[in-house]
Amino acid sequence: MIGSNNKSGGASRVRSLVRLMELGLGICCALLLAGLTGLTVVDVVGRYWFNAPVRGAFEVTQLMLGALVFAALPLTTSRREHVEVDMIYGLVPPVMQSLMTAISGFISTLVLLVLSWRLAAHAERMMEDGSVTNALDIPLYPLGWIAAVSALMSAGYTLVLFKNAFRRGF
Repeated sequence: MIGSNNKSGGASRVRSLVRLMELGLGICCALLLAGLTGLTVVDVVGRYWFNAPVRGAFEVTQLMLGALVFAALPLTTSRREHVEVDMIYGLVPPVMQSLMTAISGFISTLVLLVLSWRLAAHAERMMEDGSVTNALDIPLYPLGWIAAVSALMSAGYTLVLFKNAFRRGF
């Protein structure tokens, strides 16, 4: 009896941590989107009304957009909001639907793990090389690490999808 409470308490803590991480990612995405919007408005107004564009706006926009895409990846994955083509999914019996979900979860997990590994290796190489942006000398490796961690988090969500498909059974 005590062991089951500990398991339940542990799962509850994990769910709370996941919700907290998702809230943090959501806030991060909102701030990045607001920052992108604000920077674009200031740059356009400065460029066309005052003939004084924001120096390095293009670089900062690129970095913020990359961070936004990767910060949103785990959120999109956890909510299963990726674009899916399910031409035959609804036509097959539930057993096949579970099998299809398990296979897609397994393949997605593998792809995201490899992507995370390669992004981390690239981020490390950029850090060692001292790679920076052209105009503002902003280091590039933090974006690589953000992308690697994001892909790893997404792999965790697809692994749960894979596991849940197995639980439903074949």
